[in-house]
Amino acid sequence: MKKKERERKQTYSETKKFNFLYYIFEKIANDARNEFFNILKKKTKYSKKKTIIDIGTTPSLDTVQNIILSKIKDNKNITCLSNLDCKILLKKYPNIKKIITGDGRNNNLPKNSFDIVHSNATIEHVGSYKKQLLFIKECIRISKKYVFIQTPNRFYPLDFHTILPLIHWLPKNIHRKILRFIGLNFYSLEKNLNLLSISDLRNFCNRLRIKNYEIIKYRLFFMVSNLILVIKK
Repeated sequence: MKKKERERKQTYSETKKFNFLYYIFEKIANDARNEFFNILKKKTKYSKKKTIIDIGTTPSLDTVQNIILSKIKDNKNITCLSNLDCKILLKKYPNIKKIITGDGRNNNLPKNSFDIVHSNATIEHVGSYKKQLLFIKECIRISKKYVFIQTPNRFYPLDFHTILPLIHWLPKNIHRKILRFIGLNFYSLEKNLNLLSISDLRNFCNRLRIKNYEIIKYRLFFMVSNLILVIKK
């Protein structure tokens, strides 16, 4: 097993052991992912004939880890891009047209390759602000029409990765020190977790001079838990 994939699986395991709320969270998260797909359909006018790329696909046969794939099994124009080896997914989703192992910040794909560029809970894992900016820029470059990027809201009381409350509201350097102190070393590194806010997404769009965009606020228990950036070219 490659180092990056091993770290990912170990981190999930550590989180489960660290907090019993993980099991409750999984049910809530699954419901949210279903709703994200409903929003995708509405905002991008999705149909099975449209070409779509999922950036940040997870090499897991667990449906909740790849909701988008479970929802579009009738689409034979789906491409997956991940920095991990995702060939195992072909066993469950034979409709996948192509699986690419690559970097979402520099994917080397041609311009205007896909009707829809989709990314679910990936941008917070690509590194610094500058690298996140590059990620969005690449999504726009390879999109013909729509970009759909979902990420947790930094200012929701619970961090969905560590299942810990409030400490992610602290300055990021202090937050990371606390994570290291309690043994969550993987998530203490900026390259593995860099949470975003509404203002961050707006700043990205301003920096890239994007005019036609919308930030959808998904609410959980009356507070904004997730942010969806929809860009129309």
